[in-house]
Amino acid sequence: MGLRTVVKKLIPKKLFRRIEPYGHLGEAVLFNTLNGFPASGLKVIGVTGTNGKTSTCFLIHRMMVEAGYNVGLMTTVGYGVGNNIRPQIHHMTNVTVPELMRRLKWFKREGAEWLVLETTSHALAQNRVWGMPYSIAVMTNVTHEHLDYHNTFKNYRDAKRQLFKIANRNKKGLRAGVINAEDPSAELFISDIAKPITYGIKKGDMRAKDIKMTPSGSNFTVALQGSALLQGRALQVRTNLPGSFNVYNTLAAVGVGMVLGLEPKQIEQGIAALDSVEGRMTSIDEGQDFGVVVDYAHTPDSFEKLFKDLREVMKGSRASHLDAVQGSSEERVSHADGTVSERQSVTDTAMRQESAGTAGSAGRQGKAMRGSGKLIVMFGSAGGQRDKLKRPVQGELAGKYADEVVLTEEDDRDTPGVEILDSIAAGVEKAGKVRDKDLFLVHDRTEAIKFSLSRAQKGDTVLLLGKGHEKTIERADGEHPWDEIGITKAALRQSLKK
Repeated sequence: MGLRTVVKKLIPKKLFRRIEPYGHLGEAVLFNTLNGFPASGLKVIGVTGTNGKTSTCFLIHRMMVEAGYNVGLMTTVGYGVGNNIRPQIHHMTNVTVPELMRRLKWFKREGAEWLVLETTSHALAQNRVWGMPYSIAVMTNVTHEHLDYHNTFKNYRDAKRQLFKIANRNKKGLRAGVINAEDPSAELFISDIAKPITYGIKKGDMRAKDIKMTPSGSNFTVALQGSALLQGRALQVRTNLPGSFNVYNTLAAVGVGMVLGLEPKQIEQGIAALDSVEGRMTSIDEGQDFGVVVDYAHTPDSFEKLFKDLREVMKGSRASHLDAVQGSSEERVSHADGTVSERQSVTDTAMRQESAGTAGSAGRQGKAMRGSGKLIVMFGSAGGQRDKLKRPVQGELAGKYADEVVLTEEDDRDTPGVEILDSIAAGVEKAGKVRDKDLFLVHDRTEAIKFSLSRAQKGDTVLLLGKGHEKTIERADGEHPWDEIGITKAALRQSLKK
């Protein structure tokens, strides 16, 4: 048991929450000093938001690599420099300070001059990224999440605003911010940075027009207006990441390209070079006659965006969906996000292919969502001290959009699995589903995957949510190895042999 765990058990929870940031700050100052401030000299692009951070980071990184930058990457999915991207094993986005120091020193040895860093509200609130010279800050969206830690939405939002304030204080940096104009908190983030650029579909300096979405990605025009920096230019963008949420993620990456002064062609080619991101709308094709998609979506906002997009693709009514995206209600616009989407494989080979910009998975993603039959959704919700309020909300959304819902474990930690599943099930039942008819509780996740696949028939789509790329699953007795994509492939191969 580590020192932090012992202290956490001895000190009352409220008191620990108050002093924890100071402990992390002391740790960050100490390890930066001992390691010679390894981030010094790097120009850091920080990406924060509830959903879409990882996809946006990969888009920015790929675009910069294609443009000739020597740039590092640190995200929930992987980390590395240039095309040498390693899978992330740790069950966290921003690693511990000692591990961060080791990675930064490696990046410097590899010649990195820039770093694209996925930055969470926890890391900002706890001072774990102290000493990072942020030059550009990106906000994808801010919606309901992590209130178990931050207590209020205001605290959560303001933690993310710290990224922009840190970047704004860096006089050696670009002091630029790229902000989702359609997020309700946009004006606050704009006020935190010297040089804001906004994006969206209905609002913003950069707007996506003439959107054409397919199961394998989107094509659209970026109309640039309202800023001397943008000079009235327009771009023709192709992204291989499907879904309306990835239109927003792509716009965020385009905004970074504009801040860097890249030519339109460099931005267009860089965005198009990213094939996919592991565990984000990852299509699994083992020859079955129904679609299977693995995705990391685990928040109510990402659920709603994913379900709406996927339902429309399954119906084949893309024209009506585009009308909805471009002229939808304020509720839909206010949640403009991006959690849900990214990649076809997470093996080292596949990650190298993604980093090198190969483009082979678009067709595979297309197959996964061509079905016109049932939508079967499998997911769970995190235990421990994680946000309990979202569980029934997730359940109600799944019950509303899916034909069948399978509930299972997703990092129960020390919370009884039945307690979590019953909480989610209450929301699913509120939406009209009935247990053992179109709502099923299968606690063991491997068995739940097999069960979900067994329910599918020709033309159906099975959606496996919540774990995505993650390499471990947390249970009461600790972490266990996990590979959702590999387990799903094995289950499909086994079922096809029967």
